Amino acid sequence: MTAAPLRLGVNIDHVATVRNARGGTNPDPVEAALLALKAGADGITAHLREDRRHIRDEDLARLRAEIRAPLNMEMAATDEMVAIARDIRPHACCIVPERREEVTTEGGLDVAGQADWLGPVVRALSSKGIRVSLFIDPAPLQIEAAAAIEAAVVELHTGAYAEGMDGELARLKVAAAQAAALGLEVHAGHGLSFGNVAPVAAIPEIVELNIGHFLIGQAIFDGLAPTIQEMRRLMTAARSA
Repeated sequence: MTAAPLRLGVNIDHVATVRNARGGTNPDPVEAALLALKAGADGITAHLREDRRHIRDEDLARLRAEIRAPLNMEMAATDEMVAIARDIRPHACCIVPERREEVTTEGGLDVAGQADWLGPVVRALSSKGIRVSLFIDPAPLQIEAAAAIEAAVVELHTGAYAEGMDGELARLKVAAAQAAALGLEVHAGHGLSFGNVAPVAAIPEIVELNIGHFLIGQAIFDGLAPTIQEMRRLMTAARSA
C-alpha cells in the first residue's frame, strides 16, 4: 500500500518538568512549542496530569491560545480532565492510563475491560468536536474495543518495542494494519529515539508519531530545532525508503 504522509507531534511536557524543578517561569513550555513548530513539528502534545507534575492548567490554556497548530491533550479519563478538555477544546485528546506513583505512562489502556467507563468519555469529548485517541498496547482485543466505542484514533504504545523486546515490531505492524482496516487513524509513540524510530516510521498505516522525552533530552546537547529537524529527516527517509 502507499504510505500516507507521516506527521510528528512533539510532546513538551519535560520542558515544564525542568521549569517546575526550580519554580518560576523558565524554561517556558509554550516558547518550546512555538520553536518546535517552527522547526518542523506538525503538532504539539501536552499531558495534563492529575498531580500537575509538569504541564499546568495555565500552560494548556496558553498553548490553546497561542499555537496555530493541532494541540493534543493527553489526559486520564476522569471527570476533572473531561471538564477541562471540554472547556479548552483542543484539536485532540489522547486518553492514557495514569497512576500517581508512576514515573511515566507504563502501558496501554485496558479498553476491552473498561469499555463501559471509557465509552461515555469518548462521547463526551467527541460531542465538543474533539478527536479522541486511545493509547493502547498493540493487541487485537484492545483495537477491536477501541473501534467498538467509536474512538477516532488509536495511539500504539511503542514502549516494549523501544526496550528491544522480541517480536514487538511485528506486533506493531499487525496492529496498525488491523486498526486501519477498522477505520481507526493510527498513531504511535513512547520511547522513540533517533536509533529506533525508522522501523516504526516505515509502517505505512501509521500517520503520526508523538515523541517527547528523547527530543527534549537530546536538545540539551544539540538544541531543540536541530533535534526536531533530525527526527523529521529520519522519519522521512524511513517513510520513503
